[in-house]
Amino acid sequence: MPVSERERPLAATTGPRPGPAAPADSPAWLIVMQREIVARVMNKAFLLGLGVTVLLIAGIAGFFAWQGGQADSYAVAVVAGDEPAADAVGLADEDLRENGGEGELTVLEVADAEAARAALADESADVWLSSAGGGSAAADGGAAGAAPEFDWNLAGWGEPSQKLTLLLAPVAEQVTLAERAEASGTSLTALSRGGELDTRRLDGSGVGAGVVEFASYAMAFLFFIGALGSGQMIASSVVEEKQSRLVEIIASAVPLRHVLAGKVLGNSVIALAQNLVFASVGLIGLALTDYKGAVPAMTASLTWFVVFFTVGFVAVASLYAMSGALASRTEDLQGTTAPLTMVLMAIYLTTFGAEGTLERVLSFVPLTSIVSMPTRVLAGDAAWWEPVVSVVLLAAFAVVAVLVSEKAYRRALLQTGGRVSWRHALGRA
Repeated sequence: MPVSERERPLAATTGPRPGPAAPADSPAWLIVMQREIVARVMNKAFLLGLGVTVLLIAGIAGFFAWQGGQADSYAVAVVAGDEPAADAVGLADEDLRENGGEGELTVLEVADAEAARAALADESADVWLSSAGGGSAAADGGAAGAAPEFDWNLAGWGEPSQKLTLLLAPVAEQVTLAERAEASGTSLTALSRGGELDTRRLDGSGVGAGVVEFASYAMAFLFFIGALGSGQMIASSVVEEKQSRLVEIIASAVPLRHVLAGKVLGNSVIALAQNLVFASVGLIGLALTDYKGAVPAMTASLTWFVVFFTVGFVAVASLYAMSGALASRTEDLQGTTAPLTMVLMAIYLTTFGAEGTLERVLSFVPLTSIVSMPTRVLAGDAAWWEPVVSVVLLAAFAVVAVLVSEKAYRRALLQTGGRVSWRHALGRA
């Protein structure tokens, strides 16, 4: 039986596809969606980019995990007889272990100030700690033992390590107070009773500001590469079909709104799957670092990000499809997609690091809310109803974007001979 005129073009547009064929009675948009997904999955450039990005994320996470697992060990030179300095090093080592720090501080006993300088010069000691003024009397060759009045000094061959300074400064004060308390007939414990400081947070967040800032950057980056990369692929696919005149065959068999729906949904599935892979690799990497306690909060925040991205990308994808329809040649794409690219770049730069009132406003503005609202959820700054309201606003924007894009897409897709303006595509009768 000969193929009808309506059946022939549809068969030609779908072409041979790997995997199971779609049922004969499948809606046209579903066939187009499957074709878009298969085309992207079989695209070597897409797979290479995906693999490189995954390796990059895994590499960054692995580096931080390796760095966090490194134990820093320090040798502190102490002149023989300087008991307060030796006690201070011991207390600093105990504090480091009690606070979960990696590494240790050890005492390197030396004969005198000259021996301490030699130990610093040949790098057998990292710093030289003196309770009697290593830069004055002891440095001049005098006795380095305990003195009635303390004059603490931390010396290095270069600038002493900031980490060591932060570790040794509090215990130097502690040893000084303990010695003076003992001379006064009391104890440091009695003097400091009731002075312990407990810390707690009142913002309801279980994560620190650094984690929130990093998450803001990560989600802004995921949105940018997902929206821009997949959006450009949609626009390229549309203009290639238009330039090859294949779209004229498609239009004779399939309603153009079905073609648009299939392209948008197919690429939305790919973009969502891509971000899920990136987010999963990032969470696994985070669990291997010192910030593993933030994984539950990050998971909740990324769940909201996935919801917002899924809704928002429908709008972005439809707008990119319209931009592809406005072009008549591949060379025209840079001009037709430039406004969208600038918008995405502005969203990326604005949402990354936004805080206070600006972040609160952005979390309700369609598209910027994709990053800002999940960030506020992570920081504990959003009430339970705020993400719901924000995603409803985003969905309303997506509906409007799809309707506008569908109108311009249908009117511009079959026009050739030059780039079609946005105004002409939207306003032509």
